[in-house]
Amino acid sequence: MMRPSFFSIGTRGSALALAQTRSVVHLLESKYRDLKIEQKIISTRGDAHPKIAIHLPTSEASGLFTRQLEDALLAGEIDMAIHSLKDLPIRIPEGLMLAAILPRASSTDLLISLEPHKISTLPRQATIGTSSPRRTEILRHIRPDFIFQAIRGNVPTRLRKLVFKESPDQLDALILAQAGLERLGYDFRIDDGRGFFDFEGRRLYLRELAAMLPAPGQGAIAIETRCENTPASAALCVQVLHDENTALCVSTERLLLSYLGGGCHMALGALARVDNVVKKIHLQGVYFPYEGAIPRLGEASGHTPEEVALRVATMLGEKLAIS
Repeated sequence: MMRPSFFSIGTRGSALALAQTRSVVHLLESKYRDLKIEQKIISTRGDAHPKIAIHLPTSEASGLFTRQLEDALLAGEIDMAIHSLKDLPIRIPEGLMLAAILPRASSTDLLISLEPHKISTLPRQATIGTSSPRRTEILRHIRPDFIFQAIRGNVPTRLRKLVFKESPDQLDALILAQAGLERLGYDFRIDDGRGFFDFEGRRLYLRELAAMLPAPGQGAIAIETRCENTPASAALCVQVLHDENTALCVSTERLLLSYLGGGCHMALGALARVDNVVKKIHLQGVYFPYEGAIPRLGEASGHTPEEVALRVATMLGEKLAIS
């Protein structure tokens, strides 16, 4: 049987993207002896234009961090692309496929501050750094007095804006994904929802936002390849890394996003879980159809991603984007 001997992997150049790619490379090399892997850094439009507003519902941000990687795949310049699944648009270009979804890391969001705060103890009119409509609307519903500042950049850049006040408005807190901090190797432990870590000489405090539903696909890494099925193709070879439970969950969450007609930056939180005992998928969703809206909540269980996502979408949406 023919075995793979060489792959070119495309990745963004951010610290988090490189960390995710290194983890994939390590896993592949552990599965295939003598496999040669080249990492190719590809600058995406989001990297080249950091001022593009990714937080606006009508933003030109669809595929902002993925399209150039997909173009390189289609051109045969790379064999696979590594993505944070939450950044990947619902529609995959013709000729490409999501060949493997890795086991999901934490999907939890974290409140990060210079003092050991939780949402309720932050000062009145605290300024929160986030570019996510989902995070903004969930927090606005809990604390209408909060001021939100859109914030771009990689994780260290965002942390510096908090620590060193490198921002037009001084930030009182940031919201970041736990999975990103863990993959970057920050040394922190969380006990009973609270924790801390040191960053460039300052102590930062963490608080799990367990009640905040994550973005669809948050915490999952996807490997995108060309649609090929030969024994040595990237699509077939990365199947050894695929986690079916994670794939079922994130597929359900992304279907909900699709049924509501939205993109990656929709004010939608979704979290699916698989109950292997009763063989059912359970999905929770929260949706804010416009800024300042009362949240719409939905929850359902079923046997297939399509069934569950459709039931929750019907609860959340006024009309569905199903052709």
